[in-house]
Amino acid sequence: MRNILFALLSSLLLTYCTKSSDNLTIKEGMSIERLSRIDSMLNKAVKSKEIPGAVALVTRNGKTIYQKAFGIANPENNSIVIESDIFRIASMTKAITSLAVLMLWEEGKFFLDDPISKYIPAFSEVEILDDFNSKDSTYTSILPKNKITIRDLLTHTSGIGYGEIDGNPAIRSIYWKRGLRDIFSPDQNMEEITNLIAKQPLHHEPGERYTYSLGLDVLGHFVELISGMTFPEFLRTRVFEPLGMNDTYFTLPEEKQDRLVPVLTRDGDEWIVYNASFYDVNYPLKSKNYFSGGAGLSSTVEDYAKFLFLFLNNGKANGHQIIGKKTCELVYENQMPKNVNISHGLAFGVLSEKDLKVGSGGSEGTLTWGGYFNTSYFADPEEKIIGIIYKQTFNIGYDTTSVRFRELVFQAVVE
Repeated sequence: MRNILFALLSSLLLTYCTKSSDNLTIKEGMSIERLSRIDSMLNKAVKSKEIPGAVALVTRNGKTIYQKAFGIANPENNSIVIESDIFRIASMTKAITSLAVLMLWEEGKFFLDDPISKYIPAFSEVEILDDFNSKDSTYTSILPKNKITIRDLLTHTSGIGYGEIDGNPAIRSIYWKRGLRDIFSPDQNMEEITNLIAKQPLHHEPGERYTYSLGLDVLGHFVELISGMTFPEFLRTRVFEPLGMNDTYFTLPEEKQDRLVPVLTRDGDEWIVYNASFYDVNYPLKSKNYFSGGAGLSSTVEDYAKFLFLFLNNGKANGHQIIGKKTCELVYENQMPKNVNISHGLAFGVLSEKDLKVGSGGSEGTLTWGGYFNTSYFADPEEKIIGIIYKQTFNIGYDTTSVRFRELVFQAVVE
């Protein structure tokens, strides 16, 4: 019996890990020797102080091929980064919120092209910015021709802006004057923030252009209204628990708080803990009433890989059919107006045919995005490859490690 078990185990290992004719160790069609180039790149980046540290993960066909940690986590206690560390994933939250919306859409609760004002009346009176006075932040506005739809909010075509990172100084000034801050709101609840967003002027006509926005924050509250659950409760019971995402939270439980990596920035040639002036970067440790659907979650690389895998597996992961196959296919469809020179689906940026010649890595349809504190990911539906790299930094200057990580992942594909 022992010999039979040994033979079966040996067969499985040979299937998973084989040697090619040029003596490469291959796992799931990827060269382990070639993947080790990631080690060299990230070790060099840490040594040269391009980055303080990182965690990188690669999966193929749902199996982890590569997972390693590099560098320093906290210079104040000399702790190092470890693979199970928790990071603020910021805008990587958006895809999770989008999934929640699509799950409810599948249940027939609404149409994607319904106006959001049908469910949140405050949006029935939105207007477009016309003229702005920089001396006192007063402005004039005009009525839009179109209503903001749920699809617009999913695809950043609503015309809504952002508070801190908005590219339009006028919109940013108006948001700040009204008390709108990105990521963290200590005092207001979901309904209050959503109604406040609805009172701000739009960049442009809804549905006509792409403007990165707080639209997914609006949809976080929308999920609450449609589901009858709090947003954290919906994500916990409908997404995180079924997928086994046990380290993903808006507010970290006390027993996991010491795993949160601090945000680091530069002070000359040294790494220091960053403390923002316009919001508290320790928001994952604080109780709150507002749960940002666009930027509020913290997570691990392993958890986010579990989330991404369902989009490579026809909407199914960890034994649960989270969304249907056709809905999963819809996610990959570019939703942008013809005049927009980027590709974005209902939950992610999507690599288009015209992007392939750049050589950024991945097949057509590869899903990709990142987060404000230097986290990023990609998921290739053709090669069934997921790559995730987490750092936790702000304003550190030239950092090429995410781009190089992606290139090094795909150069390791040999079968």
